[in-house]
Amino acid sequence: MANYYNDNKELKFHLNHPLMEKIVRLKERNFSESGAFDYAPMDHEDAMDNFDKVLEVVGEICGDIVGPNAESIDAEGPQVVEGHVIYARGTSENIEALNKAGLMGMSLPRKYGGLNFPIVPYIMAADIVSRADAGFVNIWGLQDCAETINEFASEEQKEKYLTRVCNGDTMAMDLTEPDAGSDLQAVQLKAVYDEKSGKWILNGVKRFITNGDGDISLVLARSEPGTKDGRGLSMFIYDKRDGGVSVRRIEHKMGIIGSPTCELVFKDAPAELVGSRKMGLIKYVMALMNGARLGIAAQSVGVSEAAYREALAYAKERVQFGKAIMRFPAVYEMLSNMKAKLDASRTLLYETARFVDMYKTYMHIAEERKLEKEERDEMKTYQRLADIFTPLVKGMASEYSNQLAYDAVQIHGGSGFMKDYPVERIYRDARITSIYEGTTQLQVVAAIRGVTTGAYLKQIRAYEAAKISPELEHLRRTLIILTDEYEQAVNKVVGTDDNEFIDFHARRLVEMGGHIIMSYLLVLDANRDAIFAKSAKNYIRMAKAQVRANAEFIRTSDLSDLGSYKYEMQ
Repeated sequence: MANYYNDNKELKFHLNHPLMEKIVRLKERNFSESGAFDYAPMDHEDAMDNFDKVLEVVGEICGDIVGPNAESIDAEGPQVVEGHVIYARGTSENIEALNKAGLMGMSLPRKYGGLNFPIVPYIMAADIVSRADAGFVNIWGLQDCAETINEFASEEQKEKYLTRVCNGDTMAMDLTEPDAGSDLQAVQLKAVYDEKSGKWILNGVKRFITNGDGDISLVLARSEPGTKDGRGLSMFIYDKRDGGVSVRRIEHKMGIIGSPTCELVFKDAPAELVGSRKMGLIKYVMALMNGARLGIAAQSVGVSEAAYREALAYAKERVQFGKAIMRFPAVYEMLSNMKAKLDASRTLLYETARFVDMYKTYMHIAEERKLEKEERDEMKTYQRLADIFTPLVKGMASEYSNQLAYDAVQIHGGSGFMKDYPVERIYRDARITSIYEGTTQLQVVAAIRGVTTGAYLKQIRAYEAAKISPELEHLRRTLIILTDEYEQAVNKVVGTDDNEFIDFHARRLVEMGGHIIMSYLLVLDANRDAIFAKSAKNYIRMAKAQVRANAEFIRTSDLSDLGSYKYEMQ
C-alpha cells in the first residue's frame, strides 16, 4: 500500500519546524479547547501527533485511491448534464474517500466541525493531494474559500456554511468574466438588493470558474449602480441549493482535465452579502486570492514532486548502451538539479505558510481580545512577510513545476510523449500553475514591493545572521557575495526613479531575491538535517549563475535601452 506522506521524509521535516510550537500554541489558545472537544489536543506534542496521523490518512488515500484514479479521470473528464456538472467516476470516489475520513474543513474552527489545523499541515495535505492528482486538488482544495467566510462573514453565515464545508460540500470562487480576467475591476455581474426577499439577486456571466458548479460559491459582483471600478464591487455567497445558476459549458483544456472549469450563467440567482458593500475587491478578494496563491504554490510543489519521482524511477529502469540512463552525466545532472529546485520550492512554500499562520492567528485572536503591543508588532511583521512571500512562492514554485515537468518528459525521451506514462499528464497539468490565480508576470507586480522597499533584503540579512555549522560556512560566504550583487542591482534600478525602468527589470530583481532567499532556506534546512546539504550546494550553484547573469544584464542596462524592446504597432 502506497502512502504519499510516509514515503516523503521532507514533509515530516517541515512539519516539525521550530516555529511550529509557537504557531500551535497560539492557534490552540494555549490548548483551552481540550476540555470542550474530545479531539482537541492537550499540549504541543498531542497536536503534532494529530497532524501526523491525519497526514498519514491523507497520504494513504492519495496513494491508494487518488493517485490510481488520476489517469482514468484525465481520460473521462467531467460532463455537463442539464446545466450542472457530473464529475468523472474517479473524482466522485476521491471525494467520497476524503469525506469519509473527515478531511474537509481541516483549518476551520472545531465549533463548525473543522479540525482547527494551522495553515502548514493543511498546505501539506494540498501538497500531497497535488502529487497524486493536480486536477483533483482544485476540487478538494477550494475549501480554502471557506477561510474567507471564516474571516469576514457574519456568525450566522459561518454557522450555516462552514458546517456544510466541514461535512463535505465543495466550493468555488466566481471572480473572472469574459471581459474581466486579470482586471477584476472590470467585473460587470450585476447584484441588486430585493427588499421583498431580503436577498441580493445576481445576473450575468462568469467564465473560467474552477469547480464552478460547487455547492457554495463566493461571487464578486457589481452592487453599486453607475460605478466602473473596484469600489463598486461586493462579495456574495451563492448557495447552489437556491438555484438560478446554470453551467453553460465546461472548457476544453490542455490539462487538469478532472477539474471542471466552467462558464456560468446567473439568472435571478439569490445570494447573501459578505461583510460590507463596496469592499468585495478591495478587501475580501485580496485575502481570497492570497490564500488561493498559496494553494497553487502547494499544487506546484506537488506536481514537481510527482515529476521528479517519475523521472527518477524511469532513469533507474531505462537501460541504454548497457547501463541505466541515470548513470550518464547528462541525466544525473538533470535529476540533481530537479531535486534541488523541488527542495527549494518546498522550503519557500512552508516558510511562507508559517508566516501566514502567524499573522492570521493573531488576527483571529484580536477579534477575541485586545492584543498586547508586542503581539501587534509581531502580527504586523508576519503580515508584511506573508504579503511579499506569497507572490514570490507562487511565481517561483509554479515556474519550477513547469521546468521539472519538462525535464521529466525529456528524461523519458519518446516514451514521455506517450499517454502510456504519467509524465505526459503531469506535463500538461503543470502548465496552468504559472497562469491561474495570477500569471507569473502579475506575481512579479505584487512581489516587486519586496524589492523596492528593501523588505527582501532585510529578510535575507536575517537569514544571513542565523547560526549554522562550520561545514556550511562556505555556502553562506557565497550568498553574502551574491546578496551584495543583488543590492547593487536594486540600487541602480530603483535609483533611476523611473517606474518603467523598474517594471522592465522587475522580474530579474524578484528572481534574484528569490534565488538568494531559497538558497538561505536550504542552508538553514541543511543545518537542521544533512539530507538537504546536496540540494543546498546544487541550488546555490544554479542561483549563483542566475543572479550574476541578471546582475550583469542590469549593470549594462540604462533607460535608453527600453526603446529597443518596445513593440511598435503597425
